Amino acid sequence: MNPGEKLFARFIGRQPANAGDSSTPPNIPANGLLVFLDPQGRVLEMLGPLRHALARPHCATTPVPLLEYLTASHSLALEGMPADWEGQLLDMEFRGLDENNLHLRGWVQPWNAGWLLQLVDIGDLLQERRQLRSHEQCQQLAARMSQQLRLCSLARLSDVLHEQLQELAQHWRIPSLALALLDEHQGWKISSQYCAHDAPRLWQPEQSLGTLLDNLDGDAPLQLASAQGISPYPRLQNLFGSHEAFLVPYRDDNGTAAWLLCGNYPAHQRAPDLDDTHWLQLAAALAGPLLGRLREQQHHRHLERLEALQGLLGTGWWEFFAQSGEIQLAPQLALSLYPNGDHARLPLERWLESIHPADRQELSSRLRALQYGKPLLLCVRLHRPGSPQPAWYRLQGQAIGLGEQQRLVGFMLDISDIKNQERQADAAHARLDNLIASSPAVIYVQRYQEGALLPSFFSHSLQPLLGWTLADCERTPLAERVHPDDRELYFARNRQLLREGTVRSRYRLADTQGGYHWVLDEARLLRDDLGLPVEAVGLWLDVTDATLAAEQIRQSEERYRILVEDSPAMICRYLPDLTLTFGNRPLATYLEQLPEQLPGINLGTWMSHEQREAFVQRIGQLSVEFPVSTAEINLQLPGREHAWWVWSDRGVFDEQGQLQEIQAVGRDNTEVRRSQQQLTQSAKMATLGEMATGLAHEINQPLNVMRMAVINVLKRLNNGDAPIDYLQDKLKRIEAQVQRAARVVDHMRVFGRRSEVEQLPFDPIQAVEGTLALLGESLRGKGVELRVGPMPLQVRVRGHADQLEQVLINLLVNARDALSSHGEYQDTPPWISIQAECDASCMRLWVEDNGGGIDSRLLERVFEPFFTTKPVGIGTGLGLSVSHGIIENMGGRLSVDNGEHGARFCIELPLDNPDQITR
Repeated sequence: MNPGEKLFARFIGRQPANAGDSSTPPNIPANGLLVFLDPQGRVLEMLGPLRHALARPHCATTPVPLLEYLTASHSLALEGMPADWEGQLLDMEFRGLDENNLHLRGWVQPWNAGWLLQLVDIGDLLQERRQLRSHEQCQQLAARMSQQLRLCSLARLSDVLHEQLQELAQHWRIPSLALALLDEHQGWKISSQYCAHDAPRLWQPEQSLGTLLDNLDGDAPLQLASAQGISPYPRLQNLFGSHEAFLVPYRDDNGTAAWLLCGNYPAHQRAPDLDDTHWLQLAAALAGPLLGRLREQQHHRHLERLEALQGLLGTGWWEFFAQSGEIQLAPQLALSLYPNGDHARLPLERWLESIHPADRQELSSRLRALQYGKPLLLCVRLHRPGSPQPAWYRLQGQAIGLGEQQRLVGFMLDISDIKNQERQADAAHARLDNLIASSPAVIYVQRYQEGALLPSFFSHSLQPLLGWTLADCERTPLAERVHPDDRELYFARNRQLLREGTVRSRYRLADTQGGYHWVLDEARLLRDDLGLPVEAVGLWLDVTDATLAAEQIRQSEERYRILVEDSPAMICRYLPDLTLTFGNRPLATYLEQLPEQLPGINLGTWMSHEQREAFVQRIGQLSVEFPVSTAEINLQLPGREHAWWVWSDRGVFDEQGQLQEIQAVGRDNTEVRRSQQQLTQSAKMATLGEMATGLAHEINQPLNVMRMAVINVLKRLNNGDAPIDYLQDKLKRIEAQVQRAARVVDHMRVFGRRSEVEQLPFDPIQAVEGTLALLGESLRGKGVELRVGPMPLQVRVRGHADQLEQVLINLLVNARDALSSHGEYQDTPPWISIQAECDASCMRLWVEDNGGGIDSRLLERVFEPFFTTKPVGIGTGLGLSVSHGIIENMGGRLSVDNGEHGARFCIELPLDNPDQITR
C-alpha cells in the first residue's frame, strides 16, 4: 500500500479491501460514497448516503460518464480511463444540489469486470485548511499594512493608506472600502477611501459624516442588511444607501476611534473563512498605526507651533534648581536673551546680572519665596544686547511637588511692546488732557439716564466762551439755555443722536452776558456690549463769526442771483464746444426753454454752419493775455426769422492756460439791425432813384438801335429788296440789344432786392463790374471819363456783393455830382478813377476824381448821418453814412482824404481766406 492509500485508510478508519477480493463490497462509512464503473468510466451504480446530495445528469436512464457528475474544473483534470487512475489518490469535486458542491477523496480498484471507486467527503478538512491559510494570509497582510504605515514618511502617509486600502479591497474583493476616523472638531470623517471601477461611489474624499457613526456597537463587526430590510440603524442609509454594508470598529484607550467601512459587501458570504477576530485584526492593522502617526504628526505640529509662538512672543519656560543654584532656560528663550552664546543653563547669579538693578533684588527675594510655595508673578527689565533700552519681561512661576521631588518652574513673556504701548498711551493721555484743556472748542460728555442725556463733563474752554460751569448746567437744564427759536432743533438733535448714534447740528446758546453764540455741535453716542446707550461724547465749536459771514454771503449771493436772473441782458456760461452750463431767464425766454433746461443744450443749435464755425474760431482765439472778445452774432430763434445779438465773451483758463469755460453777456440788437437793413435798403432805393436818368438812357439806347433796325428792315421789305442774309443780320442785332436791355433790368432787380441775412464769401471785382454796368454809360454820356485800373486779382471777401456795389455806386454818384458842380472851374476833362490792390490780409478799392476835393474842415463829418455838401434839395445826406456802416459790418473800413486832384475814398476789406490768393 502506497503512502497515499495509507493516509486515506487512516482517514476513513479502516484498511482497504484486497485487490483480488471482488465478491463482497467494502463497508460504506457515513460520509462515504461507492461508485461502480464500467471499463470506459461510465457510472453503473452508486451506493452510500452521499449519493442523495449529488446532482444527477440529464440522461439518467443509460450509463453516464463519471465526468458528467463533476464540476467543470475537475472534469478537465481527470483524463483517461479508470485503468489509468489505479494506484492514485483522487480528489474530486462533485456537483451538488443547490450549487453546494461536494469535495470527495478516494481511489479506484478492479471490481468484477469493471471498477470500484471508493470516496469519502473531505469538505471539513479542506475548510480547515482554507481557514488556516486565510488566517495566515490575514496575519501577513495585517503585519505588512501595519509596517508600511509605521515606516512611511509623514508626507506619504495619505498615499500609503490609500494603497493599503486598495490592496485590502482587492485581496478580499470588497467593492467599496473606506476608513473613517473620529475628528475632535468635525465628528466622523472619511480619512481615505477606495472604490472599484464597476462599483458605485458611496463616499467622497475627506467627506464629513457628522454623528452618523456615534452610538454604534464598537466591540464587534456589524453586518448591516439592505436599508429596505431589517437594519437596526436606519440612519446609516445616508452613508450606504440601499446597499449592504459591513462595519469593523477599532478601539483604543479613548474608545471607538475608527471604523472600517465595507460597502455593498456581505462579509460572511464573500469571506467565509474570516471571523470577527480576523476583521478586527485587519482594522487594527490600518487604524492603529495610522492614528499613532497622525498623533505623532499632530504632536510635531504642536511643538512647531509652540516653538514658533515662543519665538514670536519672546517667551519660554524656565526651571530653577535650588540645590545647585542654577536656572535652565528654554532654547528659544536662551537664544533671544543671549544670542552670542549657549546659556541654556547658567548660575542664578549670572542670570540675575542681566536683570536691571532696579528689579534684581526683588526678583531674588521672590525666587526664595517660591521655594516655600508662594507663587511668583513679577514684571522685570532685562538688558537687551545691542539696544540701549531694556526689555520688559513678565515672570511667572510655581512650585510643583514636595521635598526632594519639588520643582520650581515657570515662564517668561516679553511684554516690551505692551509696556511701550502703556507709555505711549500715558503720553497720549497727557497730550489729550492738554489738548482738551487748550482746545478752542468745548468738549463735553453727556451721560444717558432713563432716556435723557445729562451733562457730566465740560472742558475748561466752556467758561471763557459762555461763562458757565458744570454746576450751572446741573442746576438749569441745557435746553433752557438754547435760543427759543432753536429748541425744536435741539430736541430733534437728541432724538437723532439716540436713534442713529451720530449727529451734527447748529444752534444758538446763551452766555452769561445775555448774548447768544452760534455753535456747531458734533456728537457720537457710545453703547455697551449689549448695544444700550451709555454716554454721548461731542464738542461745541463757536461758529458765530462764520455763521454771520455766511449769512452775509448768502444775502450777497441772493442779490447777485436777482441781478443775474432779472437782468435784461442775456448772461450764460458755456464750454468751448458751445455746450451751455448756465443761462439766466432772459436767455431761456429767447430760446423758448426753461432755465433749468438750458444746461447741456448746445448754443450752436440756433446758428447756421457758417455762423457756428466763425463763432468757434473767434472763441478759439481767446488767451490769457486777451481773454475778451465782442462780436455780433446771428441766430435763427424759434418763431423768429432771424435775431442779431451783440455778444461779449470772456474766457476762463486753468493754470496751464487751457480754456475751460466762457462767460458771456449779450443784448438783443435785432431791432437796430433791422433798422440798419431798412436804412440800407432805403438808401439803395434812393440810389436807384438817383440813377433813374442814367438807367433810362441805358435802356433807351438799345431801344433806339432796335427801332432803327426795324425801320430799315421794313423799307427794304417794301422795296422788295430784303435778302435773307440782310434780315438775319438785323435780327441778330435786335437780339443783342434786347439782351443788353435785359441785363440792365435784371441787374436793377437784383440790386434793388433786399440783401441776404448772412454774409457770404464773394469776389469784390464782380461788384466793381456790376457798378460799371449800371453807371458806365450814364457817366460817359455826361462827359466823365472812367479810368479803371487793371484788376488781375481773384480774391474772396465776406459780406454782401450787392451792398458793396451799393457803396461803389454811392461813391461814383457823389464823384459825378462833385464833378458836375465843379466842372465850370476846371480846365481838364472830368474823370473818375477806380483802382484795386491786395496784400496778404486785405483788399483795397480806391475811388478818386478830379473834382477838387472836400474842404479839409469837413473831412471828419462826411460820414455823419444827414450831413451833405450838396445844395439844398439834392441828396439825403445818408449815402456815405450808410456806406460807412455797410463796410464796418463786413469787418472793413471806409476812409477819405484829398488827393492831388480831388477826393479819394478807400474801401478796405479783410480777405476771407488769406492763404488762397490767386494772381
